[in-house]
Parts: sequence; structure tokens; C-alpha cells
Amino acid sequence: MFHKIISRKDFADLVKDDMTIMIGGFMACGTPETLIDVILEKGVKNLTIISNDTGFVDKGLGRLVAAKQVSRVIVSHIGTNPETGKQMVEGTLKVDLVPQGTLVERIRCAGAGLGGVLTPIGVGTMVEEGKQKITVEGIDYLLELPLRAELALIGGSIVDKAGNVVYNATTRNFNPIMAMAADTVVVEASKLVEIGEIQAELVMTPAPLIDHIFVPEKSR
Repeated sequence: MFHKIISRKDFADLVKDDMTIMIGGFMACGTPETLIDVILEKGVKNLTIISNDTGFVDKGLGRLVAAKQVSRVIVSHIGTNPETGKQMVEGTLKVDLVPQGTLVERIRCAGAGLGGVLTPIGVGTMVEEGKQKITVEGIDYLLELPLRAELALIGGSIVDKAGNVVYNATTRNFNPIMAMAADTVVVEASKLVEIGEIQAELVMTPAPLIDHIFVPEKSR
């Protein structure tokens, strides 16, 4: 349980072509930038990325989009990265735009083992095309299905060697939800501490959810 720290090469070995990967962060705040560096270096292709947004051309997962390593993104907005819009218009990148609240609920459903979430958002619009509509007490809802990934990459402000994670302020965003919804979870630690140095009541993502801990050189 307590031998979770992995090297740059170990992480690179986890990443394959055609994977579905969740990446935490909100406009690159709380995004594990060094893990993205490794993916760029490895050059894997045809990735499906689930995230709140596509960051910026030179920051966050937007760098993967700019490098054309991504074939599909499932996000709530793309406005901060013009390269995403450009590739979408050109037809080289598929973009699934999902309302932010719906997106996080679909991820949460996967982590909780639920079959989906009912939402009124999109009823009566093109959003409902191909989706099941369910009426509850006279109100129409769309059934939005869970989103799960093979790999989740999250950014932790303080991580102990067991894998307990604390997020600083708004770096928390999507990170703890994504840590529940992937087959393998890797946390990039801004600061690594010994087991017991984090007060139990401050832990935001508990150790059992974390498979691997990556510590960038600058954080050691």
C-alpha cells in the first residue's frame, strides 16, 4: 500500500495510444503539468481526454491538443484555447461540450457506481438527440450516462507517502471527483510529506483511491 511513488519512466509506461484519460484542473489551475510533459515526450496519439476545459495553448492539457495527440475531448468549454476550436472546425478533433454541472455529475456517477444522472438541462433542444428522456412527477429529464476513464491524472498540493491528498484552495476543483472514476489514478504531488504529517480531517482524497504518486524533481 505504501510503495506508490513512481518514476517518470514508470508513468510513461502507463500511457498508451487510444486511452481515455481524465485530467483534473480548471483552466490549468490544479492540473498536473509535469505528467502532461511526460505524455508529450512519449508522443502517444489518439487520446480521449475528459476534463473541465482544454486549458490554454501553452498551459494545461491544451498542450496535448496543440501537439495533436488528442482525437476527442469531453469538456464544458473550450474558449480559452483557440487551437481546440481550430481543430474542431477542421474536423481533426471531436469536441463533446457538456454543461459543467452535468459533466461533474456524470463523473461522480461513475465513481459512485450509479447508472447515470437525471437532468432537465438540454430538454427540448438538440442536446436530447439520442438520449433517453424520463418523466418524473410531470417533469422531463434526460438520462446522462456515467463518464469513466482508464487513467485519471490529478494534481495534489500536499500528498503523503500513503497517497492521502490535500488540495490548496481552488486547485481542488475536479481533482477529487476524478480520483473516484478511473481504473488507475496518478497524483502529481507539489509537496510530498511523511505518513502522519497530514491531519486526518484535512484529507480530501484518501489514500485508497490513489494508485501512484509522482513527484516532480522540483518538488523533491
